[in-house]
Amino acid sequence: MGIIQYDPIYSLCKVSSSTFRRFPRATVPFRLKAFSTGVHDKPSICTADELHYVSVSNSDWKLALWRYHPSPKAPPRNHPLLLLSGVGTNAVGYDLSPKSSFARHMSGQGFETWILEVRGAGLSVQGSNSKDIEQSANAMSEKMEDVLENATNEPMSSKKELDNIAGAVSGPYNSASEGVETENVAVIGDLTRLATAWDESKLVARLSETFTSLSERVSGFLGESQAKVMSAKLLDQFSKLLVDSPLYEQFNEVRGKLATLLETRQNSGITGQITDLSEKLVNIFEAGQLSVSPPLFDLQARFTSTIEDFQKQLDLMVKYNWDFDHYLEEDVPAAIEYILKQSMPKDGKLLAIGHSMGGILLYSMLARSGFEGKEPKFAAVVTLASSLDYTSSKSTLKLLLPLADPAQALSVPVVPLGAMLVAAYEVSSRSPYASSWLNTLISAEGMMDPDLFKRLVLNNFCTIPAKLLLQLTTAFRERGLCNRDGTFFYKDHLHKSNVPILAIAGDMDLICPPEAVEDTVKLIPEHLVTYKLFGDPEGPHYAHYDLVGGRMAVEQEYPCIVEFLSCHDK
Repeated sequence: MGIIQYDPIYSLCKVSSSTFRRFPRATVPFRLKAFSTGVHDKPSICTADELHYVSVSNSDWKLALWRYHPSPKAPPRNHPLLLLSGVGTNAVGYDLSPKSSFARHMSGQGFETWILEVRGAGLSVQGSNSKDIEQSANAMSEKMEDVLENATNEPMSSKKELDNIAGAVSGPYNSASEGVETENVAVIGDLTRLATAWDESKLVARLSETFTSLSERVSGFLGESQAKVMSAKLLDQFSKLLVDSPLYEQFNEVRGKLATLLETRQNSGITGQITDLSEKLVNIFEAGQLSVSPPLFDLQARFTSTIEDFQKQLDLMVKYNWDFDHYLEEDVPAAIEYILKQSMPKDGKLLAIGHSMGGILLYSMLARSGFEGKEPKFAAVVTLASSLDYTSSKSTLKLLLPLADPAQALSVPVVPLGAMLVAAYEVSSRSPYASSWLNTLISAEGMMDPDLFKRLVLNNFCTIPAKLLLQLTTAFRERGLCNRDGTFFYKDHLHKSNVPILAIAGDMDLICPPEAVEDTVKLIPEHLVTYKLFGDPEGPHYAHYDLVGGRMAVEQEYPCIVEFLSCHDK
């Protein structure tokens, strides 16, 4: 298949406070459509020199790439450097402030540095043209800054946020937030707004549309078993509304026909049958509304609410429909190809650093290329607090194991990590909670400036799809992390890689403890791996995010990384 030439790209680089220099347009054809935004157009949350966007095949996602120019005072380097973040995080963690910036430190050492924000993270957006992308990115940036500015301004805001999130996650449905954008989704209640909503024809159409979506497996987003679970959940909700009612038996008859119909492969006759059965359901609930039986009071409103809530849940599942393999097979390769086209290293390789899930992605890519016998695109790799197997450790991530049940993942299709941490921060930042669990999970005592900790918590996290967590929980099972089909175990093939690796752990890391890092290090040939544990018994200590932005990392950890990368930048 030939290479397709897409729109030319350009960049604007700030030379002085009032001067911009236009780089020449790209002359090398590439398959990925890309957009680049100059400094004067960049969203204010982006502190990089340039912000680029790269398309992903089979998707309308445009991935954000933060670019930092190498310092002219540093020694010249042969390879660009790619930084990958952890699960549910964006580029902010690598660039908290001018004086505490992992990315700026690396560019100051001469490395052309890029940070990838995978789909759903940070300034990555869905759009079809550069204008839409720019508007979406600026809107996202403004909301992120509003979160930072308004946090703790209202004494009761933390309790309100926590109540909303607790109700959303523990109930039959959920609410979600993209770190800065809260979506109240499928929360049952406030029926007064629905009391006047009974329009039989519209309700039949809405219910028919919902069931038709399920029969089509929501346009390919749900598997057959998932669609069955979801349709059963909806019918269960209806059933609860009619329990102990004379109409219950009549409902079950219609329910049985619908269940059988939804298991049938889609054909031209199904839509009409679904509409007929939907109309019967609506009529049953209309009859129930006319009943004087107290349990059926406001039945029509509750029925309408259930349909609306369920449809929102389906919409949410479609919106957040990706997992670890999407990052591994689509997002990261697209970014690598784009960076190599831009930087054009002579050997066609780059250097890479991955924190937490970012390191897991790097390990997995090395395992995959080793298994396939392909030359990897990496000259060297650094992993920070990453492992392919957590079974022997006491990682706090084991709290995610309940999501290993696919039915539970369908009930809670997203985890609004950003909103949860914002709410938790408002509580933990006040006495007597100043040394709460939140602080110890993220940073060891005294290792991060309070203002930087605040920015990290309020701006660095976003919403996580349950499908992503579902796959990551396989790292807590025998044989470690595997692909979505359960047919490829990454740790089984890591030894086949020939890429030098520096694996770093923090002594007080509760998320990825040293023993978890060591278990993966043991899989790598000794001549290719270097293992470093940071933290001393008397201090300083390193928790999960101290390896990226801790106070002492600049003096102790960063030089170790630079030395390793320099050694393999030949």
